[in-house]
Amino acid sequence: MMHGFIPPQRYFSYLSWTEIEQMPNKENVVIIQPIGAIEQHGPHLPIAVDSAISLGVLGKALEQLKSDIPAYALPCLYYGKSNEHDGFPGTISLTATTLLLVIKEMAASIYRSGFRKLVLMNSHGGQPQIMEIAARDLHQQHLDFAVFPLFTWCVPHSVGDLLTEQEQEYGIHAGDAETSIMLSLLPKQVKMSQAVKEYPQGLPQDSLLDMEGKLPFAWLTKELSKSGVMGDATAATKEKGDRILQSVADGWVQVIQDIYKFQQPKIG
Repeated sequence: MMHGFIPPQRYFSYLSWTEIEQMPNKENVVIIQPIGAIEQHGPHLPIAVDSAISLGVLGKALEQLKSDIPAYALPCLYYGKSNEHDGFPGTISLTATTLLLVIKEMAASIYRSGFRKLVLMNSHGGQPQIMEIAARDLHQQHLDFAVFPLFTWCVPHSVGDLLTEQEQEYGIHAGDAETSIMLSLLPKQVKMSQAVKEYPQGLPQDSLLDMEGKLPFAWLTKELSKSGVMGDATAATKEKGDRILQSVADGWVQVIQDIYKFQQPKIG
């Protein structure tokens, strides 16, 4: 089944060109581009984690979305900019330039089909800046094109209530949250017997500089982690993953509803 986690009636690729041409209120239809990555996630998780999370969260959100709100998922863009995981076999990475061009050319096709609201639903922490650049450039080119560069985990949710303080700060890759949600989405692909607990090593102490805060430094995963894990994967459970999935999906329902109602601000 091509649609996977996505409800078939919400899967853009199942529409015919005549259905797309005749679609009413096209300027307010919400088109969502899931964007993930194919990159290492430690010895216990498959390399498709970010892509699976995009599709799993979006699918659950679209299942819950009111049927009178027109929203469709595009096929997932599986490859991303993952060069921070260089040195771990299996990681496939595009350059920032290539990814930016792919997003812009996809978006141009969506615009030519008459749609005016596009969500870039990105689940990989190494590429939000590319989404933001693409969105701004596309809107500058077409002022009636509303483009939303959103990070999957930035919607309202209660995931923090399920994680330790240390995990919230340093569990940024293949740790408790990602492992738990994968136990909910694709349990057969998770090898908990190989799960490890490893936090980033050698970080600056008593310094204003950090990995991903307001004053970050550039880093590669192999400089900070031997296993490729940054977090505590051993703490993960399916029950926790079910709650995380539901909470993040609930947040996405709210966001999609807001995007459907959104009108581009204008002076005068």
